[in-house]
Amino acid sequence: MGMQTRTTLDGGNLAQVRHVVLVLSGKGGVGKSTLTTELALALRHAGKKVGILDVDLCGPSIPRMLSVGRPDVHQCDGGWVPVYTDSSKSLALMSIGFMLENPDDAVVWRGPKKNALIGQFVSDVAWGELDVLLVDTPPGTSDEHLSVVENLRKHRLDGAVLVTTPQAVSTGDVRREITFCKKVGVPILGIVENMSGFVCPHCSECSNIFSKGGGEELAKITGSPFLGCVPLDPLLSSSLEGGGDFMKMFPESAAFSAITNICHTLLDTLGAA
Repeated sequence: MGMQTRTTLDGGNLAQVRHVVLVLSGKGGVGKSTLTTELALALRHAGKKVGILDVDLCGPSIPRMLSVGRPDVHQCDGGWVPVYTDSSKSLALMSIGFMLENPDDAVVWRGPKKNALIGQFVSDVAWGELDVLLVDTPPGTSDEHLSVVENLRKHRLDGAVLVTTPQAVSTGDVRREITFCKKVGVPILGIVENMSGFVCPHCSECSNIFSKGGGEELAKITGSPFLGCVPLDPLLSSSLEGGGDFMKMFPESAAFSAITNICHTLLDTLGAA
């Protein structure tokens, strides 16, 4: 994959990308990658051309959710060609997982090598024309995040969506994420409370198995926009675990209406509705 990073005066490969949004979480296990995928599908459902840049080195799971497997990544004159999930090319994906010889491999590269690859990812994917590019990052705050922010800032970066779960320990981790965003000058587009209630697969009643409202409270305290709550849907989870078609199941899931509302709020914030 040894390509030299292209830097052009017209913005390079992000020149035709209208909006770039980071998706961040303070810790693992809050459903950040799932939410990124759901948000991308909702944006696509709203008629937008969407890209996902999956730089989650801790576990690139988005290719599995979108059923793209491990495709060969091709190169064109403009750089790496993203993988399209449909014939209309309305959803494009480039994942760190495509670069691993074995999808179960752990990424144990030292910082400089990781940061160089992230730099290439940001600069060398030939996205073409997109309405929104979502960037799925590793959990926490690290030099990888700094590398992503520094490389995106050369082109365009609208801001970040922060994902939390309702419990205080998760919202505490997101506080650090908010501090990180403020320190590096990344606008906070909003906070999403994921796993907010459990939807019964039999009667569709939503129960709060965790606490509730932590994300909204955090948004108030920190003066950040609150984008909404997304419930846990076991039918969607079991479909994914069983190798089901996430793209087909998602519009029928309990999470769909919540994600759709978040999607439209985000588009309004970006001025892209």
